[in-house]
Amino acid sequence: MARRLEEEYDYLFKIVLIGDSGVGKSNLLSRFTRNEFCLESKSTIGVEFATRTLQVEGRTVKAQIWDTAGQERYRAITSAYYRGALGALLVYDVTKPTTFENVGRWLKELRDHADSNIVIMLIGNKTDLKHLRAVATEDAQTFSEKEGLSFLETSALEATNVEKAFQTILSEIYRIISKKSISSDEPGASTASAAGIKEGKTIVVAANQEPATKKACCSS
Repeated sequence: MARRLEEEYDYLFKIVLIGDSGVGKSNLLSRFTRNEFCLESKSTIGVEFATRTLQVEGRTVKAQIWDTAGQERYRAITSAYYRGALGALLVYDVTKPTTFENVGRWLKELRDHADSNIVIMLIGNKTDLKHLRAVATEDAQTFSEKEGLSFLETSALEATNVEKAFQTILSEIYRIISKKSISSDEPGASTASAAGIKEGKTIVVAANQEPATKKACCSS
C-alpha cells in the first residue's frame, strides 16, 4: 500500500532555479511549492529542493525544483546538479541591471552542464518594486527571443505569474517527453529522457550528495 502511495504520479520532472544571489530564487520556490514568502531571508547555501505534485495536460506530474546558490564560491558544487534537469528557470532581478547582465554567463554554464534539450525560461523577478525597475521588459524579451527562451516577469511577493511560470515550463517539458516516450527505452537513452522519469522513476542527481536543508523560508 505504501509503495502504491509513492507511485501516485505519472512523471517526475526536475527543474533547476539559477541566477545571481539575491534575485529571489528561493522565494519563487517557496511561493510555488508552499505558497509562502519571507521578506527577511538569507542566501541559499549549496543546494536545496522542494516538490509539488500537479496536473499537466491531464497527467499527474511531480515537480522537483532545485534551488542553486548564486554565490560564486558555490558554483563548482552546484554545477553537478544540472545533470538530469529537464527544465531551468533563469532568474534576474528587474531592479538590478547587473543580475540581467549576468544572465548570459548563467545561460552558458547551463548549456555547458545540462542536457542539450533542457527547456529554459527567463524570469524577471520582483516586478512589485515598480519604482525601482532598472531592466526594461523589452530588453529581456529581445534577449530571450535571440536565445530561444520563453520569458515571463514575476513577483514572488505578490504571487504574480509564479504559478504560470512553473505551469508553462512543466507543460513544455511534458510535450517534449511525451513525444520521446516511444523510443525512451532504447539503450543509452539520455538521463533527461522519458526513460528517467516515466512511471514515477526518480532521476539520480548526484551520488553521495544530499542537498542542504533549511528551516523556514529563505531567499537566495
